[in-house]
Formats: sequence, C-alpha cells, structure tokens
Amino acid sequence: MIGLETKGGFYITQIKQLQDRIFERLLLENGIEISGGQGRILFILWKTDNLTISEISERTSLAKNTVSVVINGMVNKGIVERNTNPNNRRQAIVSLTEYAKSLQAKYETVSQEMTALFYQGFSEEEQRQFEHYLARILETLIANLHTY
Repeated sequence: MIGLETKGGFYITQIKQLQDRIFERLLLENGIEISGGQGRILFILWKTDNLTISEISERTSLAKNTVSVVINGMVNKGIVERNTNPNNRRQAIVSLTEYAKSLQAKYETVSQEMTALFYQGFSEEEQRQFEHYLARILETLIANLHTY
C-alpha cells in the first residue's frame, strides 16, 4: 500500500467544501441565512432541544470553542438562546427560539434537495455501499483518535 497514491482524503475535502457552498446557496435562495456550522448545530437542536455546549460539541464533532463561537453568532441572529443551567450555574443551556423552530420544515426541504443532488446518478446499492465505506473509515479514525 505504501507506493500507492491515494486521493480519498483530497476528494472528501473537496466534496465537503463544494457541498457546503451549494447548500448555503440553496438555503439563501429559500430565505434561510445560516452557515454550515450553524446548520449542523440547528440540526442537532431540532432533534433534541436544550443542550449544553459540550453535548452539542459531541454530537456535531465540532470543538467546544468552535461551538461557543458559532452559538454566539446564532444568539446575535435570534436563532438560539443561551441560558444558565439551573442544575449547574457554570454551564449554559442552548435552546431554540421560535424563529429557529419555524425554519425546520424549509431547512429539511432544502436538505432533501441537497441529498438528491449529492447522490444523483447513484443506484440505491451504490449509495448504500458508499456510506458503508465511509462509516468504516470513520470508525477506524475514531478508534485511533487517541493514538495520534
């Protein structure tokens, strides 16, 4: 394997960058002004509202300081609220605003449009295999995270 030139990581990076640009453009066309990081956090909060920064960090795989910065921007835009955890005063709880809740249906429609574009020309079997391979790579990286 050592002499073999591989481009998997390069392709994944390029795909992610292009997907983010197209997705943000689709969101803007539908009147939703949020960044990719904000979208990831919103997606998590739509599943489970009222989470701590640590919980959001774990579920999005974003660093805690990144989550804090993104949350600050979302608070300023009126997308989320940050309140003190009554059970632990040193912790903040992040909650969706009514505005954020109102965006969910439109966001999901745009997300489905992006998924259709992402897998355009793939059979269901090819899509399943592709995601299986990506999951294997992710599992390997997670298992070795603390080794490096």
